[in-house]
Amino acid sequence: MKIMIAPDSFKESLSTVEVVDSIARGIKKVKPGADIIKVPMADGGEGTVQALTAGAGGEIFQQKVTGPLGDEVEAFFGILGEGRTAVIEMAAASGLPLVPEEKRDPTRTTTLGTGELIAAALDKGVDKIILGIGGSATNDAGVGLAQALGAEFKNTEGREVGPGGGKLSEIASIDLSGLDSRLQEVDIEAACDVDNPLYGPEGAAYVYAPQKGADEEMTALLDENLRHLSEIIKKELGRDIQQIPGSGAAGGLGAGLVAFLGAELRPGVEIVLEVNDVYDKIKDVDLVFTGEGKIDDQTLQGKTVSGIAQTAGAHNIPVIALCGAAGRGADSILSAGITAFFPIIQDILPRREIYENTSLWLERTARQIMRVLELNIS
Repeated sequence: MKIMIAPDSFKESLSTVEVVDSIARGIKKVKPGADIIKVPMADGGEGTVQALTAGAGGEIFQQKVTGPLGDEVEAFFGILGEGRTAVIEMAAASGLPLVPEEKRDPTRTTTLGTGELIAAALDKGVDKIILGIGGSATNDAGVGLAQALGAEFKNTEGREVGPGGGKLSEIASIDLSGLDSRLQEVDIEAACDVDNPLYGPEGAAYVYAPQKGADEEMTALLDENLRHLSEIIKKELGRDIQQIPGSGAAGGLGAGLVAFLGAELRPGVEIVLEVNDVYDKIKDVDLVFTGEGKIDDQTLQGKTVSGIAQTAGAHNIPVIALCGAAGRGADSILSAGITAFFPIIQDILPRREIYENTSLWLERTARQIMRVLELNIS
């Protein structure tokens, strides 16, 4: 029996590699002879670097950069085994977990550190960068990132604007002539899992800024500032980035990457499926295990479970999904290629203890599923 294990990470609990290994242990206790293909997955958010470096071979490098509040943080990026492709998670340098809850303020947070990670990757001689843009603490549309790479954003007095989404309204001119020249030789793919426009009711500020600490007044200000920046980009760079699907991702970073660096926005799960060669590996598989921390009505919106289900469905391969919890709309995945899903939480415990037991429960649930598959009831 050939089984592919291709889950996302379980946020705050287990990395994608740890999830894969936990499920594999459960399978092996029932089917010790099973041929298991391990494929760590991600969708552009947390765990993308590990999923790709583990799946395609490579190395992770630590790098000190500027955090979202301007202080120094320890971040990281990966280089794949072929040595020419860098993988970066913007959340490692500019992510929400780096900002204490009482200090969350997207008018102040910056993507400067993500730009510094790109510069560090360029120092390794890469010619392609995959940038996962999930989990941001920012709403500066990538202005900080571009500044770290040499772009200039001046106000009407000719001074460089300060950090944060609250300063975007001051931008009067954009000069990209000072951008790191190495960027001209590099292809950049931004891995995202949303298709929001830059501004407006469905834009970066109104949909995501409240999660980053913005109140109603702050959200309206950020939206207006993104609108202003869009007009400046159109005037200075000749690019209309408002309606590009995903331009509102990561506080407008999607728009900034396209406008300032010429990046291509792509669904993150598609990129990971390609790099990890899942389209080829899955062809002669008998069963697929996938999963994520929570399955709900957002799972079908470009998440790992959805991508795996579609890929397996093309070959009529059954897919079992494991999750920590099943939320509203979870049953919708059953009509999208998932054969069955199983929440793994097996006791009423404080959150910390639930996280500590995740590996055991994944292993136990996978073991019980395999025992049921052994029944062969007619």
